[in-house]
Amino acid sequence: MLATINQRLIHLNEPIDISIPLSNTSENPIAWYQDLPKIEPVIMGDWIGKVSEGKSSTNFNNVFFNPHAHGTHTECLGHITHEFYSIQDCLKKFHFWAQLVSITPEKIGVDLVIDKELVELALEGKTPEALIIRTLPNSENKKHQNYSNTNPAYLTEDAALYIKEKNIQHLLIDLPSVDKEKDDGLLLAHKAFWNVKNTKNLNEDARMHCTITEMIYVPNHITDGEYLLQLQITSLVNDASPSKPILYAIKS
Repeated sequence: MLATINQRLIHLNEPIDISIPLSNTSENPIAWYQDLPKIEPVIMGDWIGKVSEGKSSTNFNNVFFNPHAHGTHTECLGHITHEFYSIQDCLKKFHFWAQLVSITPEKIGVDLVIDKELVELALEGKTPEALIIRTLPNSENKKHQNYSNTNPAYLTEDAALYIKEKNIQHLLIDLPSVDKEKDDGLLLAHKAFWNVKNTKNLNEDARMHCTITEMIYVPNHITDGEYLLQLQITSLVNDASPSKPILYAIKS
């Protein structure tokens, strides 16, 4: 099925899911020193909410997880502000023209860093609504890795500032954070992207409608280029939501 959007033909019947499924198995990725998610049947007395146990006609599970630590998630600036802001209120549109780029982080000391020059080179002058960064090398281990205490790659403040200045509204990346794992709470890339100058008294020009999506996975066979992005979240009143970003190829 093809659809025409802004005079571009979109392959709607060939969605490309770049999210990582949430599970309660060792296959689930983990970050920020958390344990695995829990997906467990409800137990009330001798009743168990699991059909295979023979005491229920339905599977009836409780789910316990952390959006930031357990897989693909989309966050708003409420992630770093004293005042509460919900992703539910900040993200009001769900389709964006997106550019997928592959970047090999630069080794600086013990860190792997994505700086402004690498982002600028990858964008080649383009100004998409959404930027999707696939880091190289791109092992499938990203879908299962425990990132805690591994010092993953991250964006520099200048790189995030450049992305903001290009008016890119939505940033997606296959890392657990755009910032360094242990940075003493500076969160320089988050603040630069959202233009947050004071987390206690939010400045009027902070980018309320912009989002960061972390812990995606873009398979190697998906080529760099322009796509239509559908950014799906749950209706969750929280600074972040588990999310399901979907790409659609544009017919040339």
